[in-house]
Amino acid sequence: MTELLFRQDAYLKTATAQVTDVTDLGGIVLDRSIFYPTSGGQAGDIGHLDMDGRRIDIATTVKGEGEAVILVPAADQDLPPVGANVTQTLDWEARHACMRLHTALHLLSVVIPLPVTGGQITALKGRLDFDMPDAPEDKAVLEADLNALIAADHPVSERWITDAELADNPGLVKTMSVSPPTGAGRVRLVQIGSDTARIDLQPCGGTHVRCTAEIGPVTLGKIEKKGRQNRRVSVHLA
Repeated sequence: MTELLFRQDAYLKTATAQVTDVTDLGGIVLDRSIFYPTSGGQAGDIGHLDMDGRRIDIATTVKGEGEAVILVPAADQDLPPVGANVTQTLDWEARHACMRLHTALHLLSVVIPLPVTGGQITALKGRLDFDMPDAPEDKAVLEADLNALIAADHPVSERWITDAELADNPGLVKTMSVSPPTGAGRVRLVQIGSDTARIDLQPCGGTHVRCTAEIGPVTLGKIEKKGRQNRRVSVHLA
């Protein structure tokens, strides 16, 4: 099990850790991680480790068994031994872009209140697929509405509920193809807006900014038809 520092504070850019395992495929497991593993549509973090003056570049991060986080080094890197003390450092520009885009996609699901059939977040763009038989009449209006929610500077916070509470409130889940992780006894909710003026509330394990204004202006890409009823809407940081 890895202590998930990114869940405690998504703004941590560097932290010390100890190597607890090196997998058969050359992945590095730490006792505590600021690196977010690929999951929920969000790309895994990149960055590097420093050990005794030597740098190990991390190409991506993936999930292991349980809550283990596996850092995947770039090719031709010397692996650290188990027990080594390292300093981990994120590629902050890439992570912050993912945080901004992930939060923007939550707002996109408010602007387009339709069931979500898929999604993906990278440092370059985010996208959601909707159960949307007909294309929207005016993409410019959607873009303006999305940017208005962003500029309103709503707070972004989290709370936890039990698996049973989620089961009693199925309307919290917007995604049709991906179910929120359950089985650990509790589920993390991300809320946009205040308790008295809530904009959005849904299960999510990803990283997010603290307030919507931090996202900055965005643009919508081409709305693509993906199958008989699915349409893909992409969001780019302006």
